[in-house]
Amino acid sequence: MTTNETLWFRDIHPYEILKDKLLPELALKQASQRLKVWSAACSTGQEPYSISMIIDEFKNQNPAAFRLGEEIVATDISTRVLEQARLAEYEMLALGRGLSQERLKIFFEPGKDEAWSLLPKIKKRVTFRELNLLGAYTGIGPCDIVFCRNVLIYFSSERKREILTKIHKTLKPGGYLLLGASESIGELNNLFEMVHCRPGIIYKAK
Repeated sequence: MTTNETLWFRDIHPYEILKDKLLPELALKQASQRLKVWSAACSTGQEPYSISMIIDEFKNQNPAAFRLGEEIVATDISTRVLEQARLAEYEMLALGRGLSQERLKIFFEPGKDEAWSLLPKIKKRVTFRELNLLGAYTGIGPCDIVFCRNVLIYFSSERKREILTKIHKTLKPGGYLLLGASESIGELNNLFEMVHCRPGIIYKAK
């Protein structure tokens, strides 16, 4: 199953929550630790690179945050889209889907064949690897934040519970899970606490 629909800063409020709530909280809570974020089902890279841009904007305002650095692990089952993601080169048609002109000027430079290339400082935070959400999550955790958005809707209730249970094991206690707007944790209230962010709902690992 490879549904590769994606865009920059999809639904925007998860990225606002990341910048305004999660990063400030984690910067205070674990000043001497490395920040780790997992972007599951990353497709051609727009989600993890959007996360990296948000981290960069936050660090510009908070230079002392995350002194040991930040790591974004981005995974997908499709090797084809991972190859595209690693290149970090996008045509204007793809860039026009959710990316502002301001961020285009700040985070990209003109590339070859009318494409634009992501700046190395944004690209270097992200490591791409092949992963099937129904398989093992070896080497993924422990994570502070997991983005698993707009993919669980394609699974049965049983598979969804299986995936969410395994994601919980990759999260640090108190780590955060962000799902798509039409997705929820179902009956796994024993594993996650719902947090209302207005707008948006995220889930905190118990």
